[in-house]
Amino acid sequence: MEEKQLRVVIYPWLAMGHIIPFMHLANILAERGHKVTVMLPNKAKQKLLLDESSSLNNLHPSLSNLTLHTITIPAVHPLPPGTETVYDIPCHLETHLATALDLIRPEFESIISKLQPNIIFYDFAYWIPEAVAACRSNAKCVSYSTTSAACSSLIMIPFREPPKHLDRDVNDEDSCVADIPPGYPMSTPLIMDKEVKNILYMPYGEGVTFHQRLTNSFKGCDAIIVKTYGEIEGKYCEYLSTQYNNKPVLPFLLLPNPKKEKLEPRWGDWLSQFDPGTVVFCAFGSQAVLNVAQFQEILLGFEMTRLPFLVAFKPPTGCATVEEAFPEGFKERVGERGVVTGEWVQQQEILGHPSVGCFVSHCGWGSIWESLMSKNKLVLIPQQFEQAINSKILAQELKLAVEVQRGEDGSWVSKESLCTSLISVMDQDSEISSLVNKNHQNLRNKLLDPGFMDAETDRFINYLQALVA
Repeated sequence: MEEKQLRVVIYPWLAMGHIIPFMHLANILAERGHKVTVMLPNKAKQKLLLDESSSLNNLHPSLSNLTLHTITIPAVHPLPPGTETVYDIPCHLETHLATALDLIRPEFESIISKLQPNIIFYDFAYWIPEAVAACRSNAKCVSYSTTSAACSSLIMIPFREPPKHLDRDVNDEDSCVADIPPGYPMSTPLIMDKEVKNILYMPYGEGVTFHQRLTNSFKGCDAIIVKTYGEIEGKYCEYLSTQYNNKPVLPFLLLPNPKKEKLEPRWGDWLSQFDPGTVVFCAFGSQAVLNVAQFQEILLGFEMTRLPFLVAFKPPTGCATVEEAFPEGFKERVGERGVVTGEWVQQQEILGHPSVGCFVSHCGWGSIWESLMSKNKLVLIPQQFEQAINSKILAQELKLAVEVQRGEDGSWVSKESLCTSLISVMDQDSEISSLVNKNHQNLRNKLLDPGFMDAETDRFINYLQALVA
């Protein structure tokens, strides 16, 4: 059946971790002949267009039906001048950037009136369905979730309605609802601590909490699309649907671009010194920052393995560089066997190098899919509550990885526990290594099947066509 051309507008949250998957979505639609307009601040637009060395760059500017509409982020006190994304500011100022996101509503309504789209994708701009109605537009509003369905269906549901008054002390015991919603499909879900609850209930924009922003986004939309694989998270998608009056929830797995850039020579040359499958690579993403004590303990754990390792961490709290936080004598003891950098590295390309055999990850949702497409064994050290949920799925439900055991309070990873986990997966003869390798390879074969993404995309496009029919 011939596809009817869709007119699509996309408005993601002002963070590259959201913009990149939304751009992947835009590319998929544009490649299939649909007309797509993406609303982006100028810095993000220029990064996508000009950063050719980055494997994150998946933009096809030659596509005539893909338009990047530059938006000007309003000045909101106390945001520094020139603020456009979350990477321009410390975390405590994000609420003001959310206010700026909302202030773009008049420009958004002008674009809708001009372009007359029939589908709008968004995430944090919860007011979009209301704006569409105000414009008397017939566009269908689709909330696109780039986090796991397990996380969304545990946290971002009406069950956790935040306090009625934003100034109420969320540390009060009676301000936090029970931890596990009825019917949640995970057998032994995690218990949310007060820190996570405080994040849910903190202001995130003018007169709205983080929880309200996301749940209102789901409540107002016509459908929810989740960046996930139905075979893994189908039951969580179904549960999420039940929490929103059986609203359609569609899993659609947009995999990282398989086209790989050339690895920087300094990393390629260093990795090539070692035998195939012997190097441990560790990266915790662009936002995780460890304290000095935990940073040092993890480095000592890598040292204990006697395996070659490459670690990419942001400098720990209070340090300008990673080197100034090294344990005493660490550099001299590991020599050329271990490298620790505070710089951004080409994660996907390093994972594809033949010398790498294990990936130690914080279990961010994007990193998970990059790692599952590689051949590497997976060891997980989640840093945030959302990542702990992801880790539970991979390590306990699917037996695709090993999670490093923490101390009794759940906050500390010891050098011994990290070393034990790494040795267990790197030992080809161990039972756990054989199990996770078999399960990983079975899933990887499905993901890399030439027809996989075509089938996922066909199903997705057919759904959208039916939605606007």
